[in-house]
Amino acid sequence: MINSLKNYTREKVLSYLLSMASSSSDDTLIRMTRLMEMIPKKDYYKERIRWIRGLIRDKHPSIEFPRRILRDLHPNQRDKWISNLLVNHLLNGTNVRKEWSDKNGFYPPSTVVISPTMKCDLNCYGCYAGDYGKSLELSLDEIDSVLTQMKEMGIYFAVISGGEPFYMKGIFDIFRKHSDMAFLVFTHGGLIDERMVEQLTEVGNVMPSFSLEGYQAETDGRRGTGHFDKVMRAMDLLKAGGLSFCGSFTHSSRNSDIITNGEYIDMLLEKGVFALWLFSYVPVGRSPEVNLMPSPEQRDHLRRTVIDYRATKPMLFIDFWNDGPMISGCLAGGRKYFHINANGDIEPCVFCHVAVDNIRKTTLREALASPFFQKIREKQGEHDNLLRPCMLIDRPDVGREIFTSEGARPTHAGAEEIFTVLAEQMDEYSADYGKIADPVWETEFADHPIKQKLSRAT
Repeated sequence: MINSLKNYTREKVLSYLLSMASSSSDDTLIRMTRLMEMIPKKDYYKERIRWIRGLIRDKHPSIEFPRRILRDLHPNQRDKWISNLLVNHLLNGTNVRKEWSDKNGFYPPSTVVISPTMKCDLNCYGCYAGDYGKSLELSLDEIDSVLTQMKEMGIYFAVISGGEPFYMKGIFDIFRKHSDMAFLVFTHGGLIDERMVEQLTEVGNVMPSFSLEGYQAETDGRRGTGHFDKVMRAMDLLKAGGLSFCGSFTHSSRNSDIITNGEYIDMLLEKGVFALWLFSYVPVGRSPEVNLMPSPEQRDHLRRTVIDYRATKPMLFIDFWNDGPMISGCLAGGRKYFHINANGDIEPCVFCHVAVDNIRKTTLREALASPFFQKIREKQGEHDNLLRPCMLIDRPDVGREIFTSEGARPTHAGAEEIFTVLAEQMDEYSADYGKIADPVWETEFADHPIKQKLSRAT
């Protein structure tokens, strides 16, 4: 009876949310947040919803992101993102994840990154996935099993990477079967045509994220002549069809001046980009080059620039390395996510190519509870500067310790080089960035809750 009432309440709230979705006014957004408060049990999430309501009242530029979803999207995709991402994953999913943690003794991650295939027609220099065998591929049944296990934990948001995911035959069958989930698909964009736009419109629960390096010269220089134009055309097709999409930018020493120039962001906004994922180049994968890493100064400049973007640009920004203070540190090892590669290996992170378990022998729950992942999460809790959360480039000594423990093995030839051949250079980079990040942490983040907690503990 109680479960029936819970489901009824959730379905009622969802019905009301969808009925209001045709309007993007401030009044509608505020009423939607009041409905959203009815679903999550944890006070933390209720407080975050109230915080969002305050942003709406203050007319903060970031509110243009949900407003664009309501105003600009095709109704099928709009309704799917409200039901699947907002309700199933962010609101009701928090309740399921809490119940799962009470039963299993630890909290499940917020998402899982799955690389279903390594097939790709590009040969990008520095590709983080470039040393996996291109013949590697998961079966549709294996992907289905992973997604089913995720939903049992309350995870209704999956990130699909690769390789080029749209090369996999049957991938849209997966999207249809798991029509209650939301999928973010990292794609090079070269395969998106009118027919694929029709498929994306039909399923409604997929948001592509296009990989870019800058303008035409930078993108074509890494991805091949003519590729930038293919991506621009794909964006035009999606925008014309009322579909949302993201950009994905690899920040390197070569293009730092582009991503920190607001004119580039304005170009992406004009094309219709809803959100931008920012990744720093890490020397893993194909022919790793330490000199491609953004310098410590460039990394800090990007951090400061993104703060400005968030205050002025109507786009969502996710800065994978510099957002440590917002998400309490590193995400890897199942704390917030992990990666399943196309061979089924369960890796701590898409950039950390070591594993102990494989989905063909181990359940996701068993992998999350393994000594390997437990040790990673334990080490994450020891970090005293959340601007330096990464065990590859910020705490390389921790990465080496984990790599040599708990039966970890490299998942492809050369995967261990960041811990061995490049160890001295990683230590140097970490120390140099620390000279910038440590004083910033002590001054600009003096009131951060983690610092207050550490102060009380000592």
